[in-house]
Amino acid sequence: MNTQGISLTPAAADRILRFLGKEGGAGLRLAVRRTGCSGWAYVVELAEQRQDGDLEFDDKGVRILVDPSSLPMIDGSTVDYVRDGLNWAFEFRNPNVTDECGCGESFTVASGNSTADG
Repeated sequence: MNTQGISLTPAAADRILRFLGKEGGAGLRLAVRRTGCSGWAYVVELAEQRQDGDLEFDDKGVRILVDPSSLPMIDGSTVDYVRDGLNWAFEFRNPNVTDECGCGESFTVASGNSTADG
């Protein structure tokens, strides 16, 4: 599989680097899990260490770790850090999404991309 990887906007990279500077860790871990109306939700967490099999991408000084089963559903995504009303949140621009739940909590991808165990 040819991968496009994961990219970060400057705002997302800045926020992640601040978290890593404060909390420590090996980088940012991105994954998906089964949930919600549409089937999949993003999992974003600080990674304490690289796990066997992790795919690694580096963008703007941030090490991004992705488990191989999640990559087909998030490959080519850009992660941004945006203001939403009074709050700030990470936002995914994911070219693989074919539909999203009305509440914004979950998404669907083309059936050929749905390989994560959840």
